Amino acid sequence: MKVLLLGGYGVFGGRLALLLVRDGHSVTIAGRDLTAARLLAEKLGCSALCMDRNGDLTELYGYEVVIDAAGPFQAYGDDPYRMARAAIAAGAHYLDLSDSAAFCAGITVLDADARSAGLCVLSGVSSVPAISSAAVRALTGDQVPRMIDTAILPGNRSPRGLSVMQSILSQAGKPMRVWRGGAWTPATGWSDPQDYRLPGGLRRQAWQIEVPDQTLFPAHFRAETVLFRAGLELAIMRYGLAAFAMLQRLFPIPVSKPVVRAFKLVANLLSPFGSGKGGMSVMVITNHERKVWRLLAEEGEGPFIPGVAARALLRRKSLPAGAGPALSVVTLDECEAAMQDLKVRTEQVSERFEPIFVQVLGSSFVQLPKEIQMTHLTADISRWRGRAKIRRGTSLWSRALCRLFGFPAAADDTAAEVIKRVVPTGEVWQRFFGPSRFASKLAATTSGMTERFGPFTFRLGLVVKDEALHYPVVSGRLGPLPLPKWLLPVSEAREYVADGLFHFDVKLSAPIVRDLLVHYTGTLAAASESVVP
Repeated sequence: MKVLLLGGYGVFGGRLALLLVRDGHSVTIAGRDLTAARLLAEKLGCSALCMDRNGDLTELYGYEVVIDAAGPFQAYGDDPYRMARAAIAAGAHYLDLSDSAAFCAGITVLDADARSAGLCVLSGVSSVPAISSAAVRALTGDQVPRMIDTAILPGNRSPRGLSVMQSILSQAGKPMRVWRGGAWTPATGWSDPQDYRLPGGLRRQAWQIEVPDQTLFPAHFRAETVLFRAGLELAIMRYGLAAFAMLQRLFPIPVSKPVVRAFKLVANLLSPFGSGKGGMSVMVITNHERKVWRLLAEEGEGPFIPGVAARALLRRKSLPAGAGPALSVVTLDECEAAMQDLKVRTEQVSERFEPIFVQVLGSSFVQLPKEIQMTHLTADISRWRGRAKIRRGTSLWSRALCRLFGFPAAADDTAAEVIKRVVPTGEVWQRFFGPSRFASKLAATTSGMTERFGPFTFRLGLVVKDEALHYPVVSGRLGPLPLPKWLLPVSEAREYVADGLFHFDVKLSAPIVRDLLVHYTGTLAAASESVVP
């Protein structure tokens, strides 16, 4: 095919140009710097063209495909789809390597024009969302994923483009939103670090930033949680960017070209350190499995990966008509086939998904009604809402303990909400009864389930009986000090199903005197907001 590649001498564009030339396409490398375009074109044996995306675009006529690999797409101004419109007018398919969520989602405005012309117009034909969505589809098949967690982890010796650096720097410390537990939650750019594993046992740390996946995957895959992080190999660069993000929250400064170039200078000074190994991880959780697809690019070949999806797409005999983000437009098999001449290896790993209640109850867990099971299969965050009735003990001792533990005030009928959040060592449960709230942390241990309220930790003798889950307190401690039985509360707590609804019935009696401490009962159901594409 006859392909015009804008930004074809950049970090990603230049490598895509090489892949397309290898596949026998007639490639023209275009951009504002004709000298740079000619240098690479002579090396690859293709053509060069001077073109400014904001200038005259009549040169697009005569090409079958136009690919925009320039960016940064967040800075494309008041008419961001000018290039895509010009490609449609010229009768050419249009692809881009955008990593901007808004840009990818917004390109659907051209859908009618693209379909009318019988042309393919796709945004984000890159590592995200094209390859990441292909991996999710391959891992889940027809199942709906509970959670999707993606990370891109480049090696430090891989070259860095100014547009990518500007994209990351412009997000650092800035507010963003993330779909977690079926609701949009506020987050901050370059925050919430997490470790990821790559083929060969390599481990890397990545930090949360915004890409099209967080905006598009909730509606496309109907997932409860969608996370994305990006990493830098050197700790000094990761934490330096974290410090910049903190500074941006306190004293925002414009991410201008001089700022980006200053960061680029520092990155270049540190480029001899680290390695040329980079990778990608896509993890999904279904009700009973955790599956991961991992990629490791060696010897500095990581920058080829953003061009792989476009290469795979152009190997097809025909392209799909219409305009939209590049969601599930290529398969993972097609992407892996397009990497075969690169120093890249991939692997898929599958293991049983076992939240803490599954770990403790074992085979007894499946004896519970589905309504109870679902409340204990939290993959990241789950939210449950309903109504409750609360009774409180009236003795001075009971009132003092209720205040200490934050138990709710008495109420005949009040709103109830439980938010469960998975943490590395278990789950944190936040309970809201009207204006009151209290929290505890549950963990699976070798001796069973524990629940911690501040310095107090209680071991729960979980048992399934008569299709209900019972929570008796069997032991406890204050910090490291064990509590005698007479200082333990008496717990008559259970979860059960009636009329198809999940019910809770928790009655606690105060230690020593055994008077009523608190007794709350009610119903809960899954609560999630409408998915906003």
